[in-house]
Amino acid sequence: MNVIVYSTPTCPYCKLAKEFLDEKGVKYTEINVAADPAAANDMVKKSGQMGVPVIEIDGTIVVGWNREALEKELKKSEKAKA
Repeated sequence: MNVIVYSTPTCPYCKLAKEFLDEKGVKYTEINVAADPAAANDMVKKSGQMGVPVIEIDGTIVVGWNREALEKELKKSEKAKA
């Protein structure tokens, strides 16, 4: 499973999303879009959004802190891997 979290250091919803992934034992790559303008542009191209967090799970984009959407995509990704 490939998970990328586009976030900023000051975003409380990013923190919640990362804590959720940590609790689930999901490994992810965190990209600080505040420090990396190229990554921020990439995030906007993928999601159409400028706000964070944006979470990419095996190519599927989840915008914002949305526990239900994250759980759904993680389950889908696990099934595809099995």
